[in-house]
Amino acid sequence: MVNFFLFLTIILFANSSSLELEKNCLNCHKIQKIPSELIYRRYLMHYSNKKVIENKIFKYLKNPKKENSIMPNQFFLKFPMKKRVDLNNSLLENSIKEYIELFDIRKKLILPKKTK
Repeated sequence: MVNFFLFLTIILFANSSSLELEKNCLNCHKIQKIPSELIYRRYLMHYSNKKVIENKIFKYLKNPKKENSIMPNQFFLKFPMKKRVDLNNSLLENSIKEYIELFDIRKKLILPKKTK
């Protein structure tokens, strides 16, 4: 019985941050039909380093201006300019990490198995 509650607590804790990402970020992206995967891929092609991507997204979300965005000007003709995020830095950093993990294309790659 104790194992069950421990397992349930671990599952809820592990999913809580994903729920935060959904609530704080992805809900609006879905409603406004903002292509999250496309945005992440654009960052990945331009910077190719997760830590740099995290920093650039953080900078943009704290001060959302076209100059801080990697997206072209045409993007802002179709999608609204992001409003400044009012999350604390720690929660925002965790949400950004989860966002990157969610859209990480390496998880979708099928690599050949090494032969001996």
